[in-house]
Amino acid sequence: MYIRTIKRKNKDGSVVEYVQLAHNVRHPGKGYPKAEVVYSFGRREQLDIEALKRLVNSISRFFSPEDQIKLQAKNSSPEPIDFIRSRPAGGTYLLKALWDRLNIGKRLAAALDARNFTAPMENALFAMVANRALAPSSKLSIEQWAANAVYLGSEDQLQVQHFYRAMDFLLEHAEDIQKEVFWSTANLLNLTVDLIFFDTTNTYFETD
Repeated sequence: MYIRTIKRKNKDGSVVEYVQLAHNVRHPGKGYPKAEVVYSFGRREQLDIEALKRLVNSISRFFSPEDQIKLQAKNSSPEPIDFIRSRPAGGTYLLKALWDRLNIGKRLAAALDARNFTAPMENALFAMVANRALAPSSKLSIEQWAANAVYLGSEDQLQVQHFYRAMDFLLEHAEDIQKEVFWSTANLLNLTVDLIFFDTTNTYFETD
């Protein structure tokens, strides 16, 4: 089934174009395919575009989200676009915003400046924290989780070795980072913070 247009020439020489919904059927006697009109939308210049949009939306309910994205990309771009995959980012986006508000990234960056790491240490640490908050798993599983299941805001290819090196680095600078989180949390949440229990992937707060 498809949309087709046909043109007819009037006696005065003017040309009128009509839009039709059609499908091909095989001629019972001659055997060749023949277009059969299912519905006529009328003259092209008089089309009810909003009605067509409603029809498209109604039909798209039967498509998967991936198919809908493919169709949108194909219809909106002059060049063909292939949909590959999508990864959710809402939870990690919220966590990254809190991470930045607590100045954890700045404190890590300051500590990392003194070292010549080539591995993405801060991103590895954030990945472990985000994983524990959103989908707790082992460090061996975080590699696949970070690569395929979620968008962390970076295209760094994180590996298991990065997580173990990041944990060692975190333990070396635990005191400075705890102080930063302590005071940032007190200011941000307006709380009297008594204690931070801290390990390599979690931070807990106890308040009055």
